[in-house]
Formats: sequence, C-alpha cells, structure tokens
Amino acid sequence: MAVFTIKDLENLSGIKAHTIRVWEQRYNFLSPQRSDTNIRYYSNEELQKILNVALLNKYGFKISYIDKMSETEINEKILSLAQAQAQQERVVNELISSMTDLRMDDFESRINDYIKTSGIEKTIMQILFPFLERIGILWLTSHINPAQEHLVSNMIRQKIIAGIDGARKEPRSAKTVLLFLPEGEHHEMGLLFIHYLLKTRGVKVLYLGANIPLKDVAYVASLKNPDILYSHLTSCCDNFNFDRFILNLHNRMPGQEVVVSGLMTQAYKKKLPPAISFKKSLSEVMEYMETL
Repeated sequence: MAVFTIKDLENLSGIKAHTIRVWEQRYNFLSPQRSDTNIRYYSNEELQKILNVALLNKYGFKISYIDKMSETEINEKILSLAQAQAQQERVVNELISSMTDLRMDDFESRINDYIKTSGIEKTIMQILFPFLERIGILWLTSHINPAQEHLVSNMIRQKIIAGIDGARKEPRSAKTVLLFLPEGEHHEMGLLFIHYLLKTRGVKVLYLGANIPLKDVAYVASLKNPDILYSHLTSCCDNFNFDRFILNLHNRMPGQEVVVSGLMTQAYKKKLPPAISFKKSLSEVMEYMETL
C-alpha cells in the first residue's frame, strides 16, 4: 500500500494542507493514521477521496453536502459534471488512482478511451501533460515506488512517441530546435511532449534525449547550429546543481538561445543570463510555441 503525506495530498489535489486539516476535524471522509512520531499519513483510498472531494468542491458542491454523500453518490456526481475541464480533471484523477494501485490495465484503458474520443493531441494536452505535472511532485519527493514510475512512464512514453510518429512531418518553420535533458535527468516524457508540439507546428527537431553531457550538447550545437536549445526538467539526481547547469550552458554557448521548462523551473528565483529563459507553465510553453 502506498503512503502519502499531507503535503502529497496538497500537491495532488490543490487543497492546502491547512484546509485538509480543518476538513479532518469537521467532517468524516478522511481518517489519517499517524506514525510513531505523530506524523499524518494517508492511504491510496484516502488519496482518492480527497481527489474526488476537491473536484466536486471546485465545481460548486459544499463540503458539508459532500460529507453526507455515499461513495456511489460521489462518483455519480463527478460523472454528471458538465464542464469539459471538470471531466478532464476527473480522468487525470482516475489515472493517479490507477497508478497508485498499479491497475495498469485500467490506466491504459482510460488513456486509450480518451484518444478514441478526442485524438492524441488533446489527450497529450488535456490529460497526459497535466497528469505528469502532478505526478512529478511525487517523483521529486520520492513518494512513489520506482516500479510505479517505470510502468507509468513507459506506457505514456509509448503513447507520445506514437503521436510524434503520426504528426505532420513536413517542416513549415525556418527554426531548428535541439532537444536534450542534462546528465542526471532521466524523465523524458516532458521532452517528448515538447517534441510532439514542435513537430505538429512544422518546426525541425534534433532530438538528443535524456542524460546528455553538456559537452555533447555543445558539440552537436556547433555542428548543426540550431536556433534554440530546449530542455524540460522534471526531477534530476540528488547531486544535480541547477545553478551550475545554467551557468555552464551560458559559458559553453554564450549567446545561444536556451529555453527551459518543467517543474524545476518553478522554484528558481535567481536572475537568468542573457538568452536563457524559463517557461514555468503549460500556458507559457504553448504561447512560446506559437512564436516559432
């Protein structure tokens, strides 16, 4: 059984830890256990409950009303939500639940169903990328079993690669983008998603992949002269130094346009060198794509 902290619940549900504590005191839908050191921890079932409650609350249901519902009633109300965004969030929540329980057949089935009804691009945009953003929190905190991570990663990787293979192939842009992940970064799905976005917009892509030494990036850049270097960082190894990565990029390739997106950019507060920029959200990434 997976175990989650109250911070995990906050990150995955969007509900502040303080609010979760208040809900625990006033209502009955959460009953966390405590460790020997009196720290709250939550089961898979409680994670699913908070995801469901948060979704209904976000779309207009009062907590006091939700607390009186049975599990069946909660599920029925979630399925009846009319807003498209609510249904997308429901699918993402179902993927999180399937992942934590290792119900991989259910996990793949939900993705395939969405692809059938909405197509690969909307599935990537509306389901897979939001899912990866939320699960990336668990990767950063090591609150997910590596086996879960590998199973989920490989399945999503296959879907995105299929989308890339089926995307428009003829370049329509004069730009060339070199995609890479630095040494210590093995989470490739975000970068594959960027590859998909670029390819569907007719941008020429040079794809180096994950865990690439910076000297190799510089070598390819010197030969192919790309317009832009792009990296998408989810979580790196413990000894990865983000400051050093940015500085080395600037020193090795001064003046080279570099774009970095992903979860790790959100906490970075220092001034960036010239020609290096961050895209800290999906909306910023999409806006940038339209400029290429």
